[in-house]
Amino acid sequence: AQAAPGSPVWAQRNPPQAPVGEQGPVAPWKPPVDDVFTQAARAQAAARPAGLGRRLVARLIDTVVLGGLSGAAAFPFVAAAVEHIEAKIEEARQSGVTVQVWLIDSTTSVQFGIALTALVVLGLLYEVLPTARWGRTLGKKACGIEVRDIEAHQPPTFGASLRRWLVHGVLNLLVIGVVNMAWCLFDRPWRQCWHDKAARTFVAR
Repeated sequence: AQAAPGSPVWAQRNPPQAPVGEQGPVAPWKPPVDDVFTQAARAQAAARPAGLGRRLVARLIDTVVLGGLSGAAAFPFVAAAVEHIEAKIEEARQSGVTVQVWLIDSTTSVQFGIALTALVVLGLLYEVLPTARWGRTLGKKACGIEVRDIEAHQPPTFGASLRRWLVHGVLNLLVIGVVNMAWCLFDRPWRQCWHDKAARTFVAR
């Protein structure tokens, strides 16, 4: 092909060529398609808040599993404390005089303390650590949902997972856990419950 009129003589004789490397012509540089930022953007675009039905089923599974483990671990200590209390009551009855029987003493406080410690340790091992590591517990994995940080869309940190679990447990103790769970029906856009808001997380499908 001939060069356009008025072009320099050297341009006509030596048309530009692709740079040549040691292994042959070097291909033009192209930006990576699957870099970290692109993957993060795809993950955020694909994240959809999970519905209440899946969350309830996952919570039911986790409650049954964790309740069974906690009950098996705490039962010997609770049973020992109850047996001690019954023995004190029977001793007071046989004495024939009116006496005050304390249900909490040095023996029962230790027994109940060990049982409570077992509940906390199992909760950390079953709820907090898996959520911080993979974003899901056994129940959430079975239902195809996971907990994500609301900004990074990655599994939450250990601190956020712990805060989420503690707030959920305290709300249940205050008998407002149902209101907490139902809150995601009205919350937009991430359908967060109160414990999600405390940890800055959401549950994704």
